[in-house]
Amino acid sequence: MTRADEPLSATTGAAPQANWRHYLELTKPRLSFLSVVTAMVGYMAAVPYSIWDWQRTVFVVVGTALCAGGVAALNMWMEIDTDAKMKRTADRPLPTGLVQPGSAFVLGWLLCVAGLALLFKLVNGLSAFLALATIVAYLAIYTPAKRWSRWNTEIGAISGALPPMIGWAAAGRSNPALGWSLFAILFTWQMPHFFSLAWTYRKDYAAAGMPMLSVVDPTGNKVSRRTFIWTVLLAAASGLPTLLGYCSWYYFAAAAALGLWILRSAFNFLNPEKRETEARRLFFISLGYLPLLLGALVTDRFIFKL
Repeated sequence: MTRADEPLSATTGAAPQANWRHYLELTKPRLSFLSVVTAMVGYMAAVPYSIWDWQRTVFVVVGTALCAGGVAALNMWMEIDTDAKMKRTADRPLPTGLVQPGSAFVLGWLLCVAGLALLFKLVNGLSAFLALATIVAYLAIYTPAKRWSRWNTEIGAISGALPPMIGWAAAGRSNPALGWSLFAILFTWQMPHFFSLAWTYRKDYAAAGMPMLSVVDPTGNKVSRRTFIWTVLLAAASGLPTLLGYCSWYYFAAAAALGLWILRSAFNFLNPEKRETEARRLFFISLGYLPLLLGALVTDRFIFKL
């Protein structure tokens, strides 16, 4: 067997060859895509369709994508040791030695700097500042917290909820209450999403020495209760755009239906006999919940122009 921190070439004699796919994997495309989508939603929801600036929308998308990809690469660089200890991450480019740590470090900072420069120069200073705040919160607070605090999910949710605020800032800071509503939706959504994931992979996190709530609570009772409470708050936050006058009651009806859908799964997660299967179901429901909700919000804003 090879040591987790040793390049494969040390034992096989064959130098591993990295290609563009390995460097792309460093940017966590699926997770970065979520940041891009929520930033775009923040912009599209904050301004009427008739005055959308499509060029600015492209700049927001590209700038956010660069920052998100850079943060992901730096996160992988910071977590080489823990990734090597978990089955679901051990085959990533850094633990396997396909990409050298120095390359990931340089790539990450180049992407972050490029994204911040683009947002500052071609969008506005506030959007660049919020992108910088996201980078700092993720790398300097959330990533270290995963090693020492069981509250790391709540801590990390701050950086995860900032991308829609980048889009809102790009729109010129109009409709501030709507911007904060999007922040609340993204913040609360991350709880059922990541708590269910952490329960499913609790053995991996334990092997890596990460004190996730699912690790320090082996019964799952605290995890499931906290998940349910946060899911209730998510359903409530999802109704805010209508209650604040930014969306119609058609959106509210869609949000209510989606809320009942995810609440049912979160409620079943409370049952110890269903906890294993429901954790996976809740995770996948959360993956569908967010795009459906945000799609309904943008569509409603487009049709009713509130």
